[in-house]
Amino acid sequence: MNEVLRQEKKYAINLKDGTVLQGRLGAVMHGDVHNGSQGYVIRSLYFDTPDDQDFHDKIDGLELRRKIRLRTYSPQSEFAMLEMKQKEGQYQRKRSLRLDRAAAEALCRGDYSPLLQYADPFATECYGLMHCRCYRPKAVVEYHRQAFVARENHIRITLDSRIVATESAYGIFSERLPLYPVMDPFHMVLEVKYNGFLLSYIKNLLDSVERPELSVSKYCLARRVSLGLQS
Repeated sequence: MNEVLRQEKKYAINLKDGTVLQGRLGAVMHGDVHNGSQGYVIRSLYFDTPDDQDFHDKIDGLELRRKIRLRTYSPQSEFAMLEMKQKEGQYQRKRSLRLDRAAAEALCRGDYSPLLQYADPFATECYGLMHCRCYRPKAVVEYHRQAFVARENHIRITLDSRIVATESAYGIFSERLPLYPVMDPFHMVLEVKYNGFLLSYIKNLLDSVERPELSVSKYCLARRVSLGLQS
């Protein structure tokens, strides 16, 4: 299991400002090794309870809340990452565990028993929680990401665009999913993650663009139709 504890802020910015910011960040920060010229693709399957408790906890702004997802970076991948993010005051705690493809495909079907094959206590915790609270697959979200990192304070800045989703199919390894846009294509999501404090030269770059804080997550954007969330 991997674990990180950090502050996270999310903002909505327009595509023009995002493109300019990418260039400025690339001049002073290290690009993620997976960036390439167009960034890299992330696809996540989110789980929730029958009454969508995690969704409502986010919308209601509860200080203590969680999110469980299964993430992959390619339909051809032989693994996926099971992740649990927990909001604890101003910090986000993220724990993750690498699952082989067969186990991940079982989770996509709502079968969590393969987690019992892993010796990691985090797998056992996830199994117990997802089984006892009847978690079920709820939505798949896909987007393109450009990421930049600075070693100081473990700073990571990401820009996510072309955000699409589906609530009708959960196979994250599928070559074809019925995906539809869930955010204005002329906007991006800017995520700022760091430990301690944000370095001034990076903060100044971020302050150069208009960036209203985003009140909902990509998961909430994906569920807005079926759960009546206004765009």
